[in-house]
Amino acid sequence: MSEPVGPVSGPVSVPGPVRRLRAPLGTLAAVVAAFAYVGAVDPNEPGHYPVCPLLDLTGLYCPACGGLRSAYAVAHGDPVTAAGANLLAVVGYVAFALFWAAWTVRAARGRPTAGPRPRAVHWWALGGLLLAFTVVRNLPFGAGLSP
Repeated sequence: MSEPVGPVSGPVSVPGPVRRLRAPLGTLAAVVAAFAYVGAVDPNEPGHYPVCPLLDLTGLYCPACGGLRSAYAVAHGDPVTAAGANLLAVVGYVAFALFWAAWTVRAARGRPTAGPRPRAVHWWALGGLLLAFTVVRNLPFGAGLSP
């Protein structure tokens, strides 16, 4: 008549290295595929990609304008042209690479892989950075930031 009161727990299984690395390697595969596609289909040729709606309707550059040209230049090993097309995108590529590397190392070592947990202030700062970048690249003195 004596039954366990709480849940019975068995041995805790630790996922193997292949299982732990599935998400980081899957993410890497998706990013490599995206860059390979953009590297193969030149965004400098008209008609390959849709036009930015903000640029089309207002003539103003959004923060992502030039991002595909930047990715194309990165795929072809030309960081100077990539930065000239969209400097913020290049900063984003580098930030992603650093976060991805840290994620992969933590996963390979079997450590928790929870990423950074941004607070509201971080999201506001990112929004402010995007807004400032957008405004500056559309002003005459910020012409160096426009694609």
